[in-house]
Amino acid sequence: MTSARVLLVDDDAELCRLVQARLAQQGFHVTWTTSADECLGVLTATEAEVVVTDLDMAGMNGLELCERIAAARPDVPVVVLTAFGSLDAAVGAIRARAYDFLTKPPDMKALVPVLERAVEHARLRAEVTRLRTAVAEDRGFGTLVGMSPVMQQLYDVLAQVAPSDASVLVTGESGTGKELVARALHKGGRRAGGPFIAVNCAAVPEALLESELFGHVRGAFTDARGARKGLFLQAHGGTLFLDEIGELPLTLQPKLLRALQERAIRPLGADAEIPCDVRVISATNANLEADVRDKRFREDLYFRLNVIHVELPPLRNRRTDVLLLAQHFLQTAATHAGKSIRGLSADAAEQLLGYRWPGNVRELQNCMERAVAFARYEDILVDDLPEKLRGRRAVPVLPSRPDQADLSSLGDIEQRHILYVLDAVQWNRSRAAEILGIDRKTLYRKLAQIER
Repeated sequence: MTSARVLLVDDDAELCRLVQARLAQQGFHVTWTTSADECLGVLTATEAEVVVTDLDMAGMNGLELCERIAAARPDVPVVVLTAFGSLDAAVGAIRARAYDFLTKPPDMKALVPVLERAVEHARLRAEVTRLRTAVAEDRGFGTLVGMSPVMQQLYDVLAQVAPSDASVLVTGESGTGKELVARALHKGGRRAGGPFIAVNCAAVPEALLESELFGHVRGAFTDARGARKGLFLQAHGGTLFLDEIGELPLTLQPKLLRALQERAIRPLGADAEIPCDVRVISATNANLEADVRDKRFREDLYFRLNVIHVELPPLRNRRTDVLLLAQHFLQTAATHAGKSIRGLSADAAEQLLGYRWPGNVRELQNCMERAVAFARYEDILVDDLPEKLRGRRAVPVLPSRPDQADLSSLGDIEQRHILYVLDAVQWNRSRAAEILGIDRKTLYRKLAQIER
């Protein structure tokens, strides 16, 4: 990671010069001092993003320095180095709120990735803090949330389209917010004072859909004991949103086409048409052009619906909005649940950014509602997220045919496996947590339990 600023603290000046030179080759800007007592002043002057400190030094030791930095500058992660990789030292570093713990002399292949993750962690933490206020200040379009370039372009399009009465076709993957766009267009146009009526064409049985859309008169069919006003007439003066328009049966497509062309509808069984002033917005996640080629959708209806086309980007193409949306959904869910939740931890934010979100914004909203339900602290932790976001968990390897001496409790087996993995990776906590399939905070907690 280039341009990251590192402050190195070690009473061995020769080691400091060596580490500085090697880290500089990796693009880091390194400042060093041989005194822990001077570190806090140097930290402010250099605006370091991460501190690397030796554990055993004359005067203030590395753990005391770590505690001082955690209290004064909690935004700066601290990596502790020690010549002895032991459980006591690891637990001490954890309690001092160190970010990571490595043995010395530091191996650059181990140190560089730790520093990169530490800086990324700090930047994520700062971004999460900023987003707690940015949600309230976000200026989207209607109830749409997002500040990414693709969303800013979408807002410009919607602002131009909203005042028009032209039909709009909204396309995009499932969960991208097509109905939100339809509602935003309605609220932003001259029909805002009229009704907004929505129907999912795939959710209504084909035999009932014609009556649902256009209504019927008394006696139009066996169970028609009274007249019924269809959705077109219910939306008179406002907007009719036809979701999943690609599922509209071919037999109904000519009648919808005529309603759009003539701005009038004929209820089922009626003798005359009724004028109807409705703006139609339709949506689909299907490829209607392919359906037209395959004769599953009428070409003339497609062009009538697609006067204006709005394409919604998938969440994976607007990754800078993931944390903003997550914070928005967290605040909403926390309010409904009556919980006091500030936002995401940096570790949880990292997991959200690393996921592809096949279910898009809807999936993210569901995940945040679930996280709020499980949350026990002010910040959402990785353990509060669904399993698919936490990553695969490692399964300890057990003897295939254990004798009586091997019949340990699950807790004992887990503790031995944690210590085995830590020893195998030279007590690199970040790497151990990755192998074990848990986040660092969970590893800290389990280590503290082992120590007790």
